[in-house]
Parts: sequence; structure tokens; C-alpha cells
Amino acid sequence: MAEPINVVVTGAAGQIAYSLLYQLAAGTVFGPEQPINLRLLDIPPMMGVLKGVVMELEDLALSLLKNILPTDDPEVAFKDAASVFLVGAMPRKQGMERKDLLAANVKIFKVQGEALDKFARKDVKVLVVGNPANTNALICSHYAPSIPKKNFTAMTRLDQNRAQAALASRLGVGVEKVENVTIWGNHSSTQFPDATHATVKLNGSTKSVPEALNDDDWLNNEFVETIQKRGAAVIAARTMSSAMSAAKAAGDHMRDWWLGTKPGSWVSMGIVSDGSYNIPKDICFSFPVTIQNKEYKIVQGLKISEFALSKIQITTKELEEERAEANTVLQQ
Repeated sequence: MAEPINVVVTGAAGQIAYSLLYQLAAGTVFGPEQPINLRLLDIPPMMGVLKGVVMELEDLALSLLKNILPTDDPEVAFKDAASVFLVGAMPRKQGMERKDLLAANVKIFKVQGEALDKFARKDVKVLVVGNPANTNALICSHYAPSIPKKNFTAMTRLDQNRAQAALASRLGVGVEKVENVTIWGNHSSTQFPDATHATVKLNGSTKSVPEALNDDDWLNNEFVETIQKRGAAVIAARTMSSAMSAAKAAGDHMRDWWLGTKPGSWVSMGIVSDGSYNIPKDICFSFPVTIQNKEYKIVQGLKISEFALSKIQITTKELEEERAEANTVLQQ
């Protein structure tokens, strides 16, 4: 059996974490041979609730879970961390401007970035789930200069999972039959869910999704809008934001980063841009990636249509505006 790794979850008393922690402890993320130590970080007022979460984790009686440490101290939580889920963030409240939301989150992710810089492993894998996830990841990496920027990612896997499920439903196939849906850009209502290069297994053969659907109007309009607005639709129906599906997506993201993608398939991750597809450097942008040996690579050479380019430009502009607003806060 391998040595246990330290896995950190912030906002650990919250709803997303509640659904995520079982996945981590049961081995569905890091594999059935990898024991873990859980480091659960939350704010002081949540320590009572967190105590109950720890009791439940103990009562799971899972052999891979070797140690549980609840804390409100980032320095304690991030010590020797190998994998980090930054779930806790300031949620957007009614009437709150984006710059106000970013200002509140800069404070949170500054503290966490500095703690990561001082105490985590230098090969730590950081996934930002708390919104605005892309720009929060950028802020966090800014305050952890000794850790490579490639080690900070933002979650767009929830959007990919939503898109994959919607396409499978439209095509009347199991969700596992649809592959290589791409999410470009920001985890927000400007993201572009792109099925151009997606494939589907139908009647024993593999076809392109656009060919199988034969309905570009639906793909370019209703499909895109449904995925862009899915989070808001969940809130409207549930009166709370996505938790179970967000937790599943966080697990999917880290599992693929840790264990790799299947040959011929890719996944979407928010990563610091290297300039691929003419996306400005140093914004955290969702690209299609393949992963081997815990290292991701952007899928190159995909043909981008004029329609897709127009959508990508919108989400790029939003991320540049977020970065500018975050930089203004950082300089104050």
C-alpha cells in the first residue's frame, strides 16, 4: 500500500464538500490503492458543524482514510498538501457587483495562496471550485510564486458533464457514449460549450456529434444557452446552488489530473493560458486537455469555426475584465 497523501478541502463544512468527502475517502478520486489524510479547513464559526462532518467520516469506516484533521488555520491545513480542493469562497449575494465579489475573494485566496506557498508540496495539485473560479485560481497562484502556475486549475468539469449529459439525452444514448465535449473560457454564463469535435458511439460505430444530431440550429442556440444557464436553473428549482453535481465534477477533474485521461479522449480544465488558440496569456481559461503522468497538455490544432470564435471572444473579454478588476484590488 502506498504512503498516505494529504488532501485538503476548504469550505469543508459546506454542501459541496459534504458530497465530495465520501468520494475522496472511498477511493474514487485517487484510486483504490491510495490512502489519504484529510485536512478539512473552514472558518471558526463552522468548527461545530465540521465536528459533525468528522464524526460521519469516522463512521464510514473506510480503510483508505487514515487521518482526519479539522482546522481553521490555513497553515495547518496546507502542510505537505499533495492535492487541494479550494471549495470555500465568498458567494455572490443579491445586488453585489462583480468587483465587490472579487474584492471579497481576493482576501480569501491571498491567505490561502500564501499558505500554499509556504507549507504545501511544490508539486501540489490545486483545484479552485469556489466562484469566480477562474479568476480565484489566478489570484491564488499570484500569492504562491514558488509553485508553478500550471499547478493551479479552475473547475469547468461541471459544465462539461452538463453538456455531455444534454447531448446524450438528445441523441438517446448513455452518457458514456459521448466524448470530447469542450468547454472554452470562463465558468460563467459566457462559457462556450462546444460539441463540434465531440463524438458519439451509435450502433457500434463512432460518429461526430454534429453529424449524428443533424441539427446545427439546436447545437448553436438551445444547447449553448441551456448549458450556460444551467447553474441558474438549478438555483431557481432548488433554491440552492449545485452541490452534488459540483462535488462529482470536482472529483472527476482531480481523478483525471491524478490518473490520466483515456487515449483519444480529452477533458476541459480551467488553466493559466500559454497563448494557445490566440487566448491571451495569464488568464485562467478553460481548454480541452489530455493528461498523462499527472501533467496536462492542451489539445492543439482543433478547427475553430467563425461561430465558435465569436463565442470564445466573448468569454475571453469577460476573463480579461475580471483579471483587470482583480489586479486593481491586488494593488490597493
